[in-house]
Amino acid sequence: MNIDLDTLSKEELKQLKTDVEKALVTIDARRKAEAKRAAEQVAKEFGYSLDEIIAAGGTKGSKGAPKYANPSDPAQTWTGRGRKPNWVIEALDEGKSLEDLAL
Repeated sequence: MNIDLDTLSKEELKQLKTDVEKALVTIDARRKAEAKRAAEQVAKEFGYSLDEIIAAGGTKGSKGAPKYANPSDPAQTWTGRGRKPNWVIEALDEGKSLEDLAL
């Protein structure tokens, strides 16, 4: 399909632009519906509904509840996992123990 854009008026170009944008939205909606149907079919093959699969997606472990807090700034907390925050390191250097920082 070849359209000679140079021969179209400004109004015709605006209409063409509107038509193209509508066509793109329609194509996106159709493709999303096709993808959803395909995903539902695959989930069904495994014995699940798509809603069950989506709901199960958020089962990744949480960061954990804070176990320690900075005595001088209780808003600063640490779960006890991962790298020690600077305030924990400084408190330990001052002779405090982790039990002193426990919540």
